[in-house]
Amino acid sequence: MSVNKTTAPVLPAIAPGNKLNQFDVTILVISFVVGMGIFGTPARVAAASGSPALFFSVWLVGGFVALCGALTYAEIGLRLPAMGGYYKIFSFCYHPSVGFTINALILISNAASLAVVALIGADYISDLLYGRPSGTLFNTLVAVFCVGIFFVVNLLGLRTSSRTQNVLMILKIGLMLIMIASIIKGVTVEPHGHDSNIQVYDFKDNHWFKLFLIACIPVFFSYGGYQQTINFGTEVKRTNILSKGIVSGMIIVVALYMAINYAYTEVIGFEEMKGTSAIGALLLEAWFGTTGAKIFDALMFLSVLAYVNVVLLSNPRVMRAMSLDKVFPKMFAYQHPKTQAMINGLAAFSIMTIIITFFGKQVDNILGFTMFLDSFGMGASAATLFYLRRKKQNEAAINKGFIKTITPLLAAIFVLAYAGIATAVIIDKPTAAIIGLCLLGALAIIYFLVYHKKGVINTL
Repeated sequence: MSVNKTTAPVLPAIAPGNKLNQFDVTILVISFVVGMGIFGTPARVAAASGSPALFFSVWLVGGFVALCGALTYAEIGLRLPAMGGYYKIFSFCYHPSVGFTINALILISNAASLAVVALIGADYISDLLYGRPSGTLFNTLVAVFCVGIFFVVNLLGLRTSSRTQNVLMILKIGLMLIMIASIIKGVTVEPHGHDSNIQVYDFKDNHWFKLFLIACIPVFFSYGGYQQTINFGTEVKRTNILSKGIVSGMIIVVALYMAINYAYTEVIGFEEMKGTSAIGALLLEAWFGTTGAKIFDALMFLSVLAYVNVVLLSNPRVMRAMSLDKVFPKMFAYQHPKTQAMINGLAAFSIMTIIITFFGKQVDNILGFTMFLDSFGMGASAATLFYLRRKKQNEAAINKGFIKTITPLLAAIFVLAYAGIATAVIIDKPTAAIIGLCLLGALAIIYFLVYHKKGVINTL
């Protein structure tokens, strides 16, 4: 029989100097959200929305829902501060089997996604160095090197990996601000090519609400990822730093997204950007001419490096939390006594990622279920706020006031929005959704066969 306890495990003390401050958490939030998508996704959104008004409306609505989510997860982080928090909220508020199935599948998909992103980064560094794509061997070696170098960085501990992330993201945000500032050049840049896989919708031939829903899917996923910040719940200098960092980080993300989308429409033109490939490079071309494409290659590779580091930062923490609850092998609970690095989890996740790189970018074709998994997970995880409030979990940590009063409403908006996105994904990609549900079912069976009778402990 599984046991659901709230006994606290004995953890190695984390030195205050090794903990995260608000700036660190803010950068983590931005890192989880702002990947490579914002440099290409707006072209897809423009093609789907059909008109500038609908285009900006979708990004504004997505930003509003993201801020609702930020305030929701901020309170969840205060009420349930835990390492591997994204696993803990499912395990504590639903059942250990739910925490295991969802997070085990997320770990697998994250390793596969990281492998694909690292291989894409190799394409950009090849174009930067040689002006052309390289072969499979070069791409695989670069991808393995990227994972390997940040494996070493993360072995040195949270403080080192966090500082590295701060430097990478400051450089990336700086380049994004340069791209946004291309508006002041007062020039227009002609697109060089279009992505034939992007369907262009005509506004006058389609109902506006249909186009709005189609455009919402890529926008909502462009705003996602920040929920993983709660994996660092016990590694902040003060508990409220986590909540403040989530909110401040998402405010910055929404501002960056709205500004860069405005720059796209001004420098490229709304009609011209529909389905255009590499729109981010065009903003840099406004400043630097043909050299802008090379700078864009460097920006994209920088984005890959930041993504590799933040994924290697987050996932071993989930593995450790699952191990402490006895739903993962005991070895993944180990932390180095000095650096606090989760060496076994970090090594296992890195090795899994490296192995996947040898299968190539075609792995991305079988990850369609992740869209359904992410939207389902976002809604279900945010809904845990209602359970935590009903149980008055860590009530003393929550400040009274207007925000506390409206947070349940914001959480409801967020949950309903992602329920809608999950439904849209099911309609758009029914096979991928069925695969996702089948994988969750298979993992649930594994849980009840392997772990259910082993005295599962739900630690906080």
